[in-house]
Amino acid sequence: MRAVVLLALCAAPAAGQEAPAFDPAPTVACLEAEGGRDCAGRAARACMEGEGGQTTLGMNQCLASERDLWDARLNDAYRSGMDRIPPVRAEALREMQRKWIAFRDATCNYEAVRHDGGSLAGTVRLQCQMELTADQALRLDASLAEVG
Repeated sequence: MRAVVLLALCAAPAAGQEAPAFDPAPTVACLEAEGGRDCAGRAARACMEGEGGQTTLGMNQCLASERDLWDARLNDAYRSGMDRIPPVRAEALREMQRKWIAFRDATCNYEAVRHDGGSLAGTVRLQCQMELTADQALRLDASLAEVG
């Protein structure tokens, strides 16, 4: 029971500490201007420059929010593609995406482990997840754009 309470306390923000404000606008505006890969991280960086964004918890929340933004874009592209491509290609896309998820998770876990469990490990993992998810979303967008 003590372990559960300890975990709950560790997961909760410090008293008086508010989550930084995440605004997807910098990344979205960049994408609308056809910025591509250079757009990844813009909203997270702006978030980290704001109030509460300089703490480890704040950085993690900013990176996780942008990772989720890219993940939503990736999932939209995937669902849209699955609806429009021939069955044999859809099966290949499904297999590729499953293996890509395993690759992303293994890669980002490795990056985090390189920091020996220090406080930076989680931030490194989230940064890696955000960047690889952005790359995959853009790659999938481009691949499926040719389908029409």
